[in-house]
Amino acid sequence: MNLKQIAKDTAKTLQSYLTYQALRTVLAQLGETNPPLALWLHNFSADKVQDGETYIKQLFREKPDLALRIMTVREHIAEEVTDFLPEMVRTGIQQANMEQRRQHLERITQIDTSNPSLQPEQQTSSDPSNEQ
Repeated sequence: MNLKQIAKDTAKTLQSYLTYQALRTVLAQLGETNPPLALWLHNFSADKVQDGETYIKQLFREKPDLALRIMTVREHIAEEVTDFLPEMVRTGIQQANMEQRRQHLERITQIDTSNPSLQPEQQTSSDPSNEQ
């Protein structure tokens, strides 16, 4: 396991996601101030934001002012979220793992009442909740 490569890949994915969020923000702003430009940007951006840096390069060729605007918004979002992101990711993964384990434990410990091979005596003797 190459932790440096995992960190690099994660950072690139996060960078592309922040580019996408910046695009959404700019689209919302343009939707209120310049709907035709918002429509152009929406159409231009379709299926291109998976790689944030490639998207920005392509946008620079078409409309440099929009590329600069998206980069500015992306940088602002990054500054705002990076302070608490590591703890949120750790906590989120821990909670999700615990929930997955709990659901798995519930699934594997449920008695299958549709199994005809279990006799009623076996079920009642192995299930303490059926005691009277």
